[in-house]
Amino acid sequence: MHNASPVNSSAVPPAVAIIGGGVIGLSLGWRLAQAGCRVTLVERNPETGRGASWAAAGMLAGGIEAEPTEEPLFALARWSQSLWPDFAAELEAASGLPTGYDATGTLVCAFTRDQAEKLRHGIAFQRGLGGVFEWLGAADAREREPGLAPSLVAAAFSPNDHQVDNRLVAAALAEAFRRAGGRLIAGIEASVDLAGGRAVGIVAGDARHPADLTVIAAGAWSRTVPGLSAAHRPPTRPIKGQMLALMMPPGAPLIRHTVWGGQCYLVPRADGRLLIGATVEERGFDATITAGGLLGLLDDAWRTLPGIEDLPIHETWAGFRPGSPDDQPMLGPSGIDGLLVATGHHRNGILLTPATAAAMAELILTGRVSPHIEPFGIARFEKATS
Repeated sequence: MHNASPVNSSAVPPAVAIIGGGVIGLSLGWRLAQAGCRVTLVERNPETGRGASWAAAGMLAGGIEAEPTEEPLFALARWSQSLWPDFAAELEAASGLPTGYDATGTLVCAFTRDQAEKLRHGIAFQRGLGGVFEWLGAADAREREPGLAPSLVAAAFSPNDHQVDNRLVAAALAEAFRRAGGRLIAGIEASVDLAGGRAVGIVAGDARHPADLTVIAAGAWSRTVPGLSAAHRPPTRPIKGQMLALMMPPGAPLIRHTVWGGQCYLVPRADGRLLIGATVEERGFDATITAGGLLGLLDDAWRTLPGIEDLPIHETWAGFRPGSPDDQPMLGPSGIDGLLVATGHHRNGILLTPATAAAMAELILTGRVSPHIEPFGIARFEKATS
């Protein structure tokens, strides 16, 4: 058993060090700085928000991605989804920057009878957990999105599955964090500073940054953060995802909704980009863009939305989702006194940003573990192997 409660018994807000400058680390840092904490955040890259936060599609898909055995994750996702409208508005006001929040909703398409049956089954499960969906015949779906392929059999409309522009969100969070008084250090790798078996801050380069509490929020790189023994490293792994963006004609988007095809998703942006993603690959930190990866995405995207054929390719990229042994987040005490983790969000990092920031800030400021994140303690992996 771990005896690593991070209770803040002082009336003075604690000093907090955060390792990782993606949306998870930045949002937590912002919330803590707002609460009066002295927060130092260190990001290994020269710029913040350039890891999974940059590579994501920004879908707030709390409904359509729910799967059996993930009921607690679905509950956390729905809570976070409900926080997003106010979170985006507050973030825009605090930073003076846009987030690209778009409440148009999501269409999930079926192009064969088998796909339609699978979609019906999935929706029945998700409705049982409180998800909201509208079943659409092919004609009704094409009325909403006329560019969908003629082979469309049926679709489901999820009105609550929205999107943000994740790159804009990351930039806004960095600015809001700075404006709230947070200290941001980029381009240096930080290690956990241990003394007497307790985390007492971080070391970044030649500088030591003492802290009452330290948080590892380094995404797929969390396992590689220096200073920890093998037994105490968060068990993250990189899950590679290749994506690309096409450019739609100005003022004439091919689609308005986020659209899920058979094996891909298409996300329209206000600036005319059409994002297509994403592969799921166990390749370590290999960021190579492959012909096979792009071919698979483009083929399915074309079968979903044939009008993409003549669009120019705007950008290709690969990113690394932070996986965990069960592909669900690791939130809370780490097993080392004074050290917390907020990582392992896999495909849900953008969606879970407001909830993670709120629950982890509550833990740091009060010592209470929110019921929302209680199922996601890192100690569950010890139980699984003991």
